[in-house]
Amino acid sequence: MLKPFLLTLSLLPWIPVFLCGTTTEEELSIMEGQSLTIPCHYEPQYASYIKYWCRGKMREFCSSLARTDEPHSVNPSEKKVRLFDDPVQQVFTVAMSNLREEDSGWYMCGVEIGGLWSADVVTYKNIKVIHGMTVENSRLSGEEGSSVTVECQYSERYRESEKKWCRSGDWSSCLLAGSEGSNDSSVYIKDDRSGSFTITFKKLQMRDTGWYWCSAGLQKMPVHVQVKPRPMTTVSVTSQPQTVANPLPPKPITKESWSGHNFSHVLGSLLVCGSVILVGLAIVARKWWKRHKDPVLRQLNGMLRRRRNEYSDVSCDLQNATVVFLNKDSQDVHMC
Repeated sequence: MLKPFLLTLSLLPWIPVFLCGTTTEEELSIMEGQSLTIPCHYEPQYASYIKYWCRGKMREFCSSLARTDEPHSVNPSEKKVRLFDDPVQQVFTVAMSNLREEDSGWYMCGVEIGGLWSADVVTYKNIKVIHGMTVENSRLSGEEGSSVTVECQYSERYRESEKKWCRSGDWSSCLLAGSEGSNDSSVYIKDDRSGSFTITFKKLQMRDTGWYWCSAGLQKMPVHVQVKPRPMTTVSVTSQPQTVANPLPPKPITKESWSGHNFSHVLGSLLVCGSVILVGLAIVARKWWKRHKDPVLRQLNGMLRRRRNEYSDVSCDLQNATVVFLNKDSQDVHMC
């Protein structure tokens, strides 16, 4: 009976730590051959405690990789894992370099509490080291005339492989990238063989919109480029002001001047309308006279002829009449 009790007491510090402290899990993916920096946060009361980074998911079986109480290497670049603590910010960071596919697995960053009845405060990290290719941003957009850059990352095993940039559906458009890069009229490709190669569109055009492939060896990743039309800009032309010597100020509009203006305007309108009416009446009278003048003239001529004949008949009857003048001075007699 005593042995099981002692065994239970010895295992108490390693009971799943979520019962005794704060634990979180996080999954991280990284390309083979690249480096990874991981932040591990802790509470202010643990600022002076020992921090550690180990591989495994159980504390008793976790292989220690770095601790704050271990002396730093003389040449840090030779060490694959480094740990830095910042008590002011309450965070310690773990830097892992030159990761390989076999480095994939569970890791633990923790604060060593110590003591028989206290468990460490830990955070779990699941790191996956993959080989192949990836693209930092698979969808790019830019305005016409601007520049955009695509970064295609590859794993260590593809360092010496041929790098290409091709337009989807047109493999004859592929451009190769060497150690010094290659130039094209609108595209610049450069591979520095450090785990990524870049493709830069130096001056985007509308025809550049479409899908592309960046490839390393047999690995390839799709990238879409969207070119937006350049916004229209309006240029305002300002005319130079002309200087006039001694300009006269405009006369103010008063009630009297406005009334006189209205009266003169109405009078002018009436005169114009009256002139138009008189001209119209004259034209109508002229047309009427031309149409009816001949019958009227014939009628008047007939009436004058009849009157003339009547007067001639009366004067001729007076030829046989005797005329006695009482006034001797009247000596003239007119005969027909």
